[in-house]
Amino acid sequence: MSTTTDIDALPKVMGDDGQFHATDEAVDLSDTTFEGWVSLVIFWALGATVFYQFFTRYVLNDSAAWTEEIARYLLIGTVFVGASIGVAKNNHIQVDLLYRYLPKGAARALAVAVDVLRIAFFGAMVVLTWQMMQRMGNYKMTIIDLPMNLLYGLCLFGFLMMMLRSVWVARVHWRRGYSVLERPESSMDDR
Repeated sequence: MSTTTDIDALPKVMGDDGQFHATDEAVDLSDTTFEGWVSLVIFWALGATVFYQFFTRYVLNDSAAWTEEIARYLLIGTVFVGASIGVAKNNHIQVDLLYRYLPKGAARALAVAVDVLRIAFFGAMVVLTWQMMQRMGNYKMTIIDLPMNLLYGLCLFGFLMMMLRSVWVARVHWRRGYSVLERPESSMDDR
């Protein structure tokens, strides 16, 4: 048994002139969050640092010693600040199998508990990071004479943004009456 496909019904990418024709969709950056832009700036600084490291090592044959340490710190900053994007999109790793078998009331209570625990966890991380910054005092980086609290300040900013985004996600869940745990097919855009 064979099925035939009408060739004219398929999307056309080759023009009558035999050339490939494609148009890109317009880029819309209006929904990019503040922390997304901050993370992008840190990421580009990381890219520039790694490029400088590559250039000095392989082109000039005189490697800049500071680049490895700074690249490591910029990577840490990118991860911590960028993690708040995952919180805002509510797409961190989660197990939703349990929610299929729980009664609706129990599933809702458990989803609310997850939201509250997430806020509490990130809030605790903000406090602990702040306390660690206070104890670090004037501790300096290994190679560069800059305070280590610059790095911990990025981590603090990332945790603070994750906590604030968790509050926002919990409010969205509360208003619509369900979370992505209860309805895995939904997303944060379904408001």
